[in-house]
Amino acid sequence: MSADLPDYYFRVRDNGAFVYRVDTENRQRRIEMDQIAVLNIRNGEVKPHGGRSLSDCDKAEIKSWMAARKALLAARDIDDIHRAIDYLNTTAHWAQSKADPEQLEMITDDLLLAMHDLRTVLVRKKADRLMKGQS
Repeated sequence: MSADLPDYYFRVRDNGAFVYRVDTENRQRRIEMDQIAVLNIRNGEVKPHGGRSLSDCDKAEIKSWMAARKALLAARDIDDIHRAIDYLNTTAHWAQSKADPEQLEMITDDLLLAMHDLRTVLVRKKADRLMKGQS
């Protein structure tokens, strides 16, 4: 079983993770997890836990995990946006073909304001990109 376990375990939390060193090489052959650091993904901060110092191997593993985690979170963000596009299409179909007047009355103003806000942001960002491309 120890050959299948990684040397490090990352317990994900809101803005990062707790890092544990996994040890199965003990007398009882139990899995022991020793916390070695706390990570903050947003600012890249790595705080060694309990006054210990991190080895080069620890630092390399943490750096690799943080890069992979950032990539995963970025991919999830884009996937969420693609889902939002699908929801907008589904909502348009619902409003056109299934919604009754009372349902439309309940959601129209909120949805129009949210779509107006989104459109404003997207148009401004597109204009900024176009202006950068011209300079």
